[in-house]
Amino acid sequence: MNTLTINHLSLIYQNGHQAVKDLSLEISNGMFGLLGPNGAGKSSLMKTIVGLQKPTSGNIIFNGTDVVKDPDHIKRNLGFLPQDFGVYPKVSAYDLLEHIAVLKGLTNRTERKNQILSLLEKVNLSEFRKKEVHTFSGGMKQRFGVAQALLGNPKIIIVDEPTAGLDPEERNRFNALLNEISQDVIVILSTHLVEDVRNLCSEMAVMNKGKILRKGKPAVLISELENRIWSKPISKDELESYCSSHEIISRQLIERELHITVFSEEKPEHFDPVKPLLEHVYFHTLTQKP
Repeated sequence: MNTLTINHLSLIYQNGHQAVKDLSLEISNGMFGLLGPNGAGKSSLMKTIVGLQKPTSGNIIFNGTDVVKDPDHIKRNLGFLPQDFGVYPKVSAYDLLEHIAVLKGLTNRTERKNQILSLLEKVNLSEFRKKEVHTFSGGMKQRFGVAQALLGNPKIIIVDEPTAGLDPEERNRFNALLNEISQDVIVILSTHLVEDVRNLCSEMAVMNKGKILRKGKPAVLISELENRIWSKPISKDELESYCSSHEIISRQLIERELHITVFSEEKPEHFDPVKPLLEHVYFHTLTQKP
């Protein structure tokens, strides 16, 4: 079992901006969803975990080793799938994986070849191994990204906004692949897409302005909102009045009609009950005053 423990982590940049504020988390094997809006501090946290920048205070322990003091420890065990990675033109999938494998320190040629072929099989790209990666579809590129992240048998994989731009079929295939991988390693999924966390993660946290606001199992967090979420169509003229009298957590247009969703312990007059979803957990958490 792999464990990542983050203790009272803070990160202040030279310009005075505090990107991470006294953050503590414990993560073990499986898929962990880090959910937050753009600018929440997710990328700063990821860069600090993998040793690209040192925290101002606090520590990060990965499998018993303090990675702030020994960043190479986590780098040797790390797979990273960024949101968008560039690829060399005119280089085949196999050749690019071999190049990355050498950079990762896989020096034994036979071992390297066997691992590359096995990973291409795993991500269902074997028949495209001689095809140039820059010609791949979005879904194929993401599956290739998983293959390069898995080179060297990492124990922790960080995935940043992985399904942006994928069509629904590609997204489902990609999610199934991530789910399979996460049985034996830690996979941290950093995203602002609630759907990805709902589909994949057994544990999650909501982050905003450098802080962890909520954490737990998605199903438990959803159940805490049972009989507390209500909805109603209103006219745009009424919005300001409802904002001052109700705790509105989201608003959306449905067939050109404005619907508001509110959090309330008691049923507000003329509102209908709504079955809570992870979206409601997310929006309710973000609207809470510190």
